[in-house]
Amino acid sequence: MNTKKYRIIGSAILAALLLTVSMVGCAGGEPSDSGTPASSQTGTRAEKQTVKIAYLPITHGMPLFVETELQKENPDLSIELVKYGSWPELMDALNTGRVDGASVLIELAMQARAQGIDLKAAALGHRDGNVVVVAPGIENVSALKGKSFAIPHRQSSHYILLNQMLKNNAMTTNDINVVEMPPTEMPSALAQGQISGYCVAEPFGAKAVSLGVGKVLYESSQLWEDSVCCALVFNGNFLKNHPDTAKEMAAQYAQAGNYIAEHKTESDAVAKQYLNVDDTVLGLSMKWISYDDLRISKDAYESLCGYLTEFEILQSPPAYEDFVDASLLEE
Repeated sequence: MNTKKYRIIGSAILAALLLTVSMVGCAGGEPSDSGTPASSQTGTRAEKQTVKIAYLPITHGMPLFVETELQKENPDLSIELVKYGSWPELMDALNTGRVDGASVLIELAMQARAQGIDLKAAALGHRDGNVVVVAPGIENVSALKGKSFAIPHRQSSHYILLNQMLKNNAMTTNDINVVEMPPTEMPSALAQGQISGYCVAEPFGAKAVSLGVGKVLYESSQLWEDSVCCALVFNGNFLKNHPDTAKEMAAQYAQAGNYIAEHKTESDAVAKQYLNVDDTVLGLSMKWISYDDLRISKDAYESLCGYLTEFEILQSPPAYEDFVDASLLEE
């Protein structure tokens, strides 16, 4: 399916999307995990194939959400989204093959690959899109000394961004109190003074800003240009058993990224199906993030590996060729 066809399909489904805009989730995105095996079809294309993909309800999953809606018009492929409430739950489903793939923090998938689990990254989840949010009274990084700062997970690009921000200001994590916290709790924790700042996936930074309880101290591009954060990752068994389906899904996932920039109204309607956000929060989130060119370049990946070892997050990251399947996005 090419971009022109996406435009036609996007216009056709817009009316239907707007009818459901107040819904937090959709049929394929309810918070459940059936525990049943993932895709078990043969490699033939005689009947419509269903691919099970795990996700968390964050703005970084937008290409997946948009692709899923557009694929409803595809006679050959169906995407079933399975929503999880935390990264450990999602990774357990991905690692054990209960889902065929996931939109996930790339560092978590890299760790699993380093431990011998057969996973392959197909594409980026987004470009840029992370922000450092601090309480209104925090004027600079030095003001964070001795205070609590939240991240969603120590194996994340958010932790890299925090370390780089501190390094740029002659500080280390020893100068602050780093806490891991569910993203949904961060805006209220900031408002109540439990933490003085945080770095996390959107839309949770935008929520604090829109409420007036936080402000942006840095955007990720100011700390790490072309940063790598989330990725579309496939289970190895799925790739071996359904290579053509994986390639088709990855290619249309990348096209969905381009579609987002060209079809704001339709894409915003899709976002509201999967995310509990209002127009202000969504607008802020989408200002900080982009979804064009979702290929994982070797240079960007090796830059990520350098940060992981420098900040002692992952000492032996998998090699690019062992973890990234660049052939999935080849023309």
